Amino acid sequence: MRRYRLALIAISPLLLAASQRTGRVCPNPAHPCAGFRAHDLSFVLPTDGVARAEARSDSLYAVILRSAPRCSIPERDRVAAQRLFPGRKVFSQRFECDDDIENNVSYTGVNPSRAFLAVYAGATRPQADATLAAVARTHRFPGANVRRMQVVFNYP
Repeated sequence: MRRYRLALIAISPLLLAASQRTGRVCPNPAHPCAGFRAHDLSFVLPTDGVARAEARSDSLYAVILRSAPRCSIPERDRVAAQRLFPGRKVFSQRFECDDDIENNVSYTGVNPSRAFLAVYAGATRPQADATLAAVARTHRFPGANVRRMQVVFNYP
């Protein structure tokens, strides 16, 4: 037991460093990364002090639950969908909505003129396909589909 404890102590800094790697997505809704709003899928932002226009997450897969006209998906819909998938972040596109300049998160691989509601589906296609199957079993999101994307944090 003592060896196990010592080994755990020895690798703890490595585990912490890996969890803080810039670009790593934080898909657990109970433990989001700092600097993001409730409707955003968060990721570890750079802390190197370098000025930049944007920061991007690692590539990921999401299941698009539904899309709608720009800025038209209310937060209550996201919260209701989050209850269906408690271990996976449900997020929505709100970039440049409500005349809010602080609403600075966008997503690649989607039509920027449309709003969407999505659930994090994993880093690999097999994980995404399994998530899509779980979404289909709810019978609540006809037309749900898998999309590969990145989260983009646009600095003001």
